[in-house]
Amino acid sequence: MKKLVLTFALLLGIVAAQAQTTLTGSKLFDNVSVTLKGGAISPLQHYAFFKNARGIFGLELRKQITPVFGLGVEGEATINTTSWNKPIADWSDMGLKSKNMIDHLMVGGFGSFNLTNLFFGYKGTPRTFEFEAVMGAGWLHGFMTNRNVAYGNVDLNSWYTKVGANFNFNLGAAKAFTVSLKPAIVWDMNGDANSNPRKYTNASQSRMSANHAAVEMQAGITYHFKNSNGTHHFTLCDKLYSQADLDLLNGQINDLRSQLAGAQSALDDCNARNAQLQRELDECKSRKPETKVINDKSTDLRILVHFKVNKTNITADQQPNVERVASYLKSHPNATVTVRGYASPEGPEDVNIRLANGRAEAVKNMLVNKYKIAANRIDAKGNGISNMFEELSWNRVSICDIVINDK
Repeated sequence: MKKLVLTFALLLGIVAAQAQTTLTGSKLFDNVSVTLKGGAISPLQHYAFFKNARGIFGLELRKQITPVFGLGVEGEATINTTSWNKPIADWSDMGLKSKNMIDHLMVGGFGSFNLTNLFFGYKGTPRTFEFEAVMGAGWLHGFMTNRNVAYGNVDLNSWYTKVGANFNFNLGAAKAFTVSLKPAIVWDMNGDANSNPRKYTNASQSRMSANHAAVEMQAGITYHFKNSNGTHHFTLCDKLYSQADLDLLNGQINDLRSQLAGAQSALDDCNARNAQLQRELDECKSRKPETKVINDKSTDLRILVHFKVNKTNITADQQPNVERVASYLKSHPNATVTVRGYASPEGPEDVNIRLANGRAEAVKNMLVNKYKIAANRIDAKGNGISNMFEELSWNRVSICDIVINDK
């Protein structure tokens, strides 16, 4: 008994030393399994196993604590098929068949130790084949044993210990099912309780005796319930962070939040500027084309064509101004037009010169190509940067001065 306890303590120590801290699927109701098992049981000594085997069946419910260590409860029952009454030592009536179909019940707990994972490590999924050691103890009840008339029919109540092994074959890609071979040795720790206590003075003494032991040979099928991580087993965590790593990540998160706040502020400024430009555009669209008398003659007219930022194309809202120039030139065959292109002061000078020239040419090209005005009646060139208007955007303009040469 002491050896059994020491072995159990040693295995627990090894498990603690090998404990894995990088697992997912370790919540309270994770890694729970149920096992149905059945087979045969026969005395360890003095009997041929198969000739004297009784049927045995049972149920296990297990919680796997780590990939190495598990805890569970079990219940087993033996079926009354043979009689174990061969005279042994100082007792001769152990194992007589009962009148009941079920001879014995065993209910107890056990610990399992996955030696494959213990010595070879756990890789994040169960192997196809694994080997486990099992140790357990519990309550043993034998139904009316039919000793003899002198002693009467007395049920047996005792306790048992168990040492065994599981040869596990994990099936399928998900490893949800396991088929096992489960040999074990069971000791009746109060073996003398099967004899009449009036005859044997050490009837209540607990001991591990080969004469009061039996061999179990069972097979079982286990279903592993699905875990919170979506699998039927432990999985390895793919990321491990130290406190320094977490502090660094938190610092990066705070920096990103500051950048986001700055970007939001810049976006608000852009939205405000866009709103202002939209208001100015709406004002330009609603404003009538400017016609200005530039000398004493009422037949000399000035018409403005406005352009967008960095653009030389004439927009649809400005085309009517060019059309007015064309209409006048068609009505007055001797009239000519002087077109001067301008740019606002923003931006590089060379770009503004190019924009001024392009705006003058845009008006001329529309007069020639769209309205069929002779090119020799149009004098177009860029005059560079303009400061004519206080509002900078108004300086993006081509000014058409219509000159009447009629005498």
